[in-house]
Amino acid sequence: MFFLLWLLFALVGVAVVITIWFGIDTRRAYARITGNSTLLSSPLGDVEFKRGGTGVPVLVVHGSGGGFDQGELIAKAILDERFDWIAPSRFGYLRSTFYQGATFDNQAEAYAHLLDSLGLSKVAVLALSHGGPSALLFAALYPERVSSLTLLSSGVASSSEVGQAEANQKGAALTAIFKFEIFYWVVRKFLRNRLMQLMGASDNVIADLTTEQRTLVNRLIDYMAPVVPRYEGVAFDSKATMPNERVAAIRAPTLIVHAMDDSLQLFHNAEYAATHIPGARLVPFNRGGHVLLAVEQSAIQAEVRRFILTHAGRSQSVTKME
Repeated sequence: MFFLLWLLFALVGVAVVITIWFGIDTRRAYARITGNSTLLSSPLGDVEFKRGGTGVPVLVVHGSGGGFDQGELIAKAILDERFDWIAPSRFGYLRSTFYQGATFDNQAEAYAHLLDSLGLSKVAVLALSHGGPSALLFAALYPERVSSLTLLSSGVASSSEVGQAEANQKGAALTAIFKFEIFYWVVRKFLRNRLMQLMGASDNVIADLTTEQRTLVNRLIDYMAPVVPRYEGVAFDSKATMPNERVAAIRAPTLIVHAMDDSLQLFHNAEYAATHIPGARLVPFNRGGHVLLAVEQSAIQAEVRRFILTHAGRSQSVTKME
């Protein structure tokens, strides 16, 4: 009897500690995204964004589970002081409006409204993961506004490959985890390696992460909290139609960076983009999975910076429309 009472008190104590820990972490997550962005009213609803840096303007498009904060993280991980980055939250993420029936085409239109409001006539576009579809369509629909397009581990086209079913299962599991704050908190605190596997990294990639690489991966994971104000965007990403053959209309210089062992956004996406976008250049990496940005950060920095600057042109140093 005494043992059972002791066990009960111990379980209650653990529950109290976890509840307090969860509450503190959640408040910190909300504090991090509060007051750090700007809200623009557009015909497509509110568009949240953050801007930083000076120089060549770059529209940075975040992946699933992101927002302006992930866009900022991407910008700071890849770009430097020569770039003026604009990081919007896509539909359904944080304070950006989500509405039923929205498409990636509509999201591309929202980017155009954002750039209009900032007085930007032309930008380079840098997209990560599921930021790819709307970035691709922005380049296809507004060719005069895109000086270059960089796709990093990006989604491009639907696939019937054998591995796609497994990739879809991982995406569905991530979407389910994102539905409740406590689910994501438990997974990221106690099952972080399993979360990285769902995010498209193999056991070998995870085991070989250096301290610096793991720090960046951890920041990507932690910056997806809080998840509740991002859930509509994640659910939208999982259902919206991919650009597929429409990417053939893109005329902007295009750089594709992708890991061959990415099990979330399969290498098929990179091959499809390289085959269908005229003049596109593919830079493949043998390993890195869907956390390629962390694994090959230095190499990606060099490739992307050089590519954007090469195609920016003199006019790109002037960010205001004349």
